[in-house]
Parts: sequence; structure tokens; C-alpha cells
Amino acid sequence: MSEFAVELRDVVKTFQTPEGGTVNAVDHVDLQIKHGEFFSLLGSSGCGKTTSLRMVAGFEWPTGGEVYIDGQPQGHKPPFQRTVNTVFQSYALFHHLTVYDNVAFGLEMAKTPKDQIRRRVGEALEMVKLGKMEKRYPRQLSGGQQQRVALARALVNRPKVLLLDEPLGALDLKLRKEMQVELKALQREVGITFVFVTHDQEEALSMSDRIAVMSQGKVMQIGSPVEIYERPNCRFVADFIGETNILNGEVREVEGEKAKVYVPALEQEITGFMQTRFQTGQEVAISIRPEKIRLAEQPGLKMNVFPVVVKEISYIGSDTRVWVQAGKTTLKVWEQNTISTLDEDAYFQHEEQAWATLFPENVLVLPLD
Repeated sequence: MSEFAVELRDVVKTFQTPEGGTVNAVDHVDLQIKHGEFFSLLGSSGCGKTTSLRMVAGFEWPTGGEVYIDGQPQGHKPPFQRTVNTVFQSYALFHHLTVYDNVAFGLEMAKTPKDQIRRRVGEALEMVKLGKMEKRYPRQLSGGQQQRVALARALVNRPKVLLLDEPLGALDLKLRKEMQVELKALQREVGITFVFVTHDQEEALSMSDRIAVMSQGKVMQIGSPVEIYERPNCRFVADFIGETNILNGEVREVEGEKAKVYVPALEQEITGFMQTRFQTGQEVAISIRPEKIRLAEQPGLKMNVFPVVVKEISYIGSDTRVWVQAGKTTLKVWEQNTISTLDEDAYFQHEEQAWATLFPENVLVLPLD
């Protein structure tokens, strides 16, 4: 057995444009997805994530490079000859068939014996908690239940890899969050490889073992959710994943893994952590997550401390979102509400003066572009 369930080696997919030119929707992508991994392809619309998934499924063929499933090159092999199944955002259920018949459809096409079909469909429906609904039609189910039928139909074929193309996109927010938990638990239970496409950063962070962040057909970074969020390798990933403050500056001093960066917008030097080594005088960007900035009435540390003025406040329950004027720029600061109180003095007020503190390990020094 191969080390990887799915592998893309230098894969390119070129499409013709209406103007007569060409565009690389997937641009020399290398990916290795391990057996039993919940792996997400994350990016905005048009970044190449769905095209990559479709090439694994066999709905598209690479212009260059090769797709491997369990170590076997797929070439121009059609979808039905690949050991994968796909769950689409639209579910693609047969509305004239019952739940049972929808799930059994693939097995019947493969001429599986009837007793095996009955057993496997029953197991699949129990797995997605729909064991008592096999006689219902899709129109008699909620959106979440229809999604489970689509999952059962894919899992009943016992694929080595399950491909999921924004499968929760049609659900409302509350149900979507519930299904995220269920889908991750289901993946752990069945133990097969899930390759999940989404444009939702929170969804990818909460469900994945690893994430590939894509932009303009390229993979920008691959890592665990913690790595992607806490240690983005470039400005794009830092800005795309969650909220952040990004400011430009110039490296004044380098010592070990830390760099002192003069930030004109703040009118002062900021010490931060760098993953790649920069040279003195080099133009860089610094990224600071809003929840990592500390506001206080008095200055804290001796470094990375500067005065600010509160300009906007938005209370959203779990935290209070504060926008502060710092030097020549505005910073976003998310203050977690750890105490339940109606006392207005517990919250910062409009035009209140304060001190902002940035711990150096929370300031990331990144390439300028």
C-alpha cells in the first residue's frame, strides 16, 4: 500500500478563456494526502480547489502532471473506475426514489447481491443516524437529513477516498455547525480519507487534520489548523485565514528568531517573530491577530507598547470588538468577555485613551508580498 491515499504531482489544468487565451486553473500543484486524514482544500472562488478535487474524482483530466490514488497513476481513468466517491453541495439525490433506493442505487448498478445490498444500506443509514427513515422520499427530509443520505450513498460503496465539494454550503448557519461536528465524528468512525473543499476558513479550521490554502491555482501553504492560523508563511495566508492587522515596515535589527521592524504607520519599532530570515533594511509586513493585542489603562511591557484612542466599539457577546487609533493607522482589537456584567466601566468607551501591548511572539514578520 502506498504511503499516501491521494497524491498530486506537478499537476496543471489549463482552460481556454472566452477571449481565446488560456488560464491555469491549477498551476503546478504538489499535494500528498495521508490515509485516514481529513484534508481540506481552502480558498476563495476561482482559486483552483474544486478543479483539483474534480481531477481526483476523474471529472477533469490534468493538462500536465499526474494524479495518484493509493499509489496508482489515474491517467484518463473515468470516475467509475476510481476508488473514490463524491458528495456534492447539491446532494444530487433522486427525488423519485426513497432514501433506501437512493443509497442502494450504486450497489444495484454494480449488480451486488440483494442480501448484501440490504445489509450494507442498513449499515450506512445507521452510520448517518437515518436508520428509521429508509421509506421516506428526499422531499420529506430536512436539508441536514438530505445531506446525510448523500453521505450514506457515497459511503455504502466503501470508497478508499471520499471527496466532498462544499457539502454544507446549502445549510443554514446553525445546522451547518452541527453537521461540521457530525461529519468529523463520522470520518473518525469510518476511518477513510476525506478530501473536503470549502471557502469557509472557520469550517476548515474546525474540521481538518491538515489544510492546503490555495490562491490563483497555487498552493500557498499546507499545515495543521494551528500552523495555518498561528504561523502563516506569507501575507496572503495571514490575511485570508481569520482576521488580522497587517502593517508594512523595515527591518532595523535581527537577533535570533526575532526582528525589530520600524513601522511608519505606528511611528515606532515593533519586535516580532520571523520564520524566514530577513536582512537589515529589508521591507517586510507584520501581522498581528486582533485577539492577541492587549489593551490596558497603563503600559505593560517595555517593548511593543504604544498609546491608542478607542474609536469604535461593537459588543457581539463572546467578545467586544474595538477599533483603536494607533499613530497614523487603525487597529482591530478583539477583547474576550470573560466576566458577565452590565457595568459599563468593564468595557472600553468611545474616545477613551489606553495602552496597547503586543507580545513579540504574537507579532509575525512576513515577506512583503
